[in-house]
Amino acid sequence: MDIVVCIKQVPEASDISWNNETGSLIRESASGILNPNDKNAVEAALKLKEKHGGIITAVSMGPEQAEESLREVLSMGVDRAVLLSDKKFAGADTLATAYTLSQGIKKIGVPDIILCGKESADGMTAHVGPQIAEFMKMPQITCAIGIEAKNSFIQAKQKLDSGYRVLECSMPVVITVEREINQPRMTSMELILEAYSKKEVIIWNAEDLECAVEFFGLKGSPTKTVKIYKQKITRGKVKILQGNPESAAMEFVEILKEKSLI
Repeated sequence: MDIVVCIKQVPEASDISWNNETGSLIRESASGILNPNDKNAVEAALKLKEKHGGIITAVSMGPEQAEESLREVLSMGVDRAVLLSDKKFAGADTLATAYTLSQGIKKIGVPDIILCGKESADGMTAHVGPQIAEFMKMPQITCAIGIEAKNSFIQAKQKLDSGYRVLECSMPVVITVEREINQPRMTSMELILEAYSKKEVIIWNAEDLECAVEFFGLKGSPTKTVKIYKQKITRGKVKILQGNPESAAMEFVEILKEKSLI
């Protein structure tokens, strides 16, 4: 079984800054971590490999420091890692990101399964996985909380607002996973050292992908940020409710009704 996992290095919340002209995050100066939801996608891939065999390739788009996150998943047990890194990729919205990732995946070779975390901690749009499926012309299953492979079919338990349903589709397929699908494994110091000293992270730029560069980065992003600002939060007057608990509770209910909060 050939599996590709798309991962992302997201900035630490305390380090986030913005380019006021482009409206995009400045990632180069921010320290990064592996997107938590993507760890669940990696774990799902590892469980499938343990049961059915195969090769797992992790793919990420980002600046050079995103290599750190790729080495982290190599230490978890991923076989190969590819970083798509070029200034032409900068400023990408979800559509341009999905296009770039899909071109990288095509260069690797179309796999049986493409796994993604449901969403990234910095964007939380949940768009990239489905958009990759469109570019790859593959069926997709989103919000998976369970995955089983049977011959050339995938059976997935999909989380819904009011429960879940079980879907089945043929491979190749794109699947996005929820955090609750599994508990990502801890890795040993020995495997971490091996990932840094013995394993390679392949780096491809825009020219290596050999495709239409006008769809990369800011140029290929139909989403435009008009304005960035920090919201000012001001506290209103504090009212202290006095009296016994019952009368204070009744007064509190009346205040909430006046403000149409209940």
